[in-house]
Amino acid sequence: MKMNEWLILAILDAFFAALATIFAKIGLQNVDSMTATALRSIVMMFFAVGMMLAFRGTGFISSITSREAIYIILSGIAGGASWILYFLALQKGETTPVSLVDKSSLAFVVLLSVLVLHEELTLKKIIAVGLVLAAIYILAI
Repeated sequence: MKMNEWLILAILDAFFAALATIFAKIGLQNVDSMTATALRSIVMMFFAVGMMLAFRGTGFISSITSREAIYIILSGIAGGASWILYFLALQKGETTPVSLVDKSSLAFVVLLSVLVLHEELTLKKIIAVGLVLAAIYILAI
């Protein structure tokens, strides 16, 4: 995939994540956050399965190794925990600071990618994380 392709996909991802946050904040006004997270998960499951069937079929499922399946399951558990905590925070706080603090996951991604995946820690990554953390601090105070 060319660099421009991943960048366009990532920008679209950010836009849809922003829409999801706004819709969630509106929807959480009179709904328990755990219930809302569960309902959102069900909708996302049907959406994801529908997209898989429409664009990929089921052939790829049998090619998943047990190791890959374990990590996909762990990713699902971590993602579910993230959503529950995000919805709890969103219900109790203002949308912008909650969403920005959620983006501090970038700092954890950089740290874990270096420690677990042995990716290179560059000056560019350090500066980017520093700027994100500075923005979080400015909005959180």
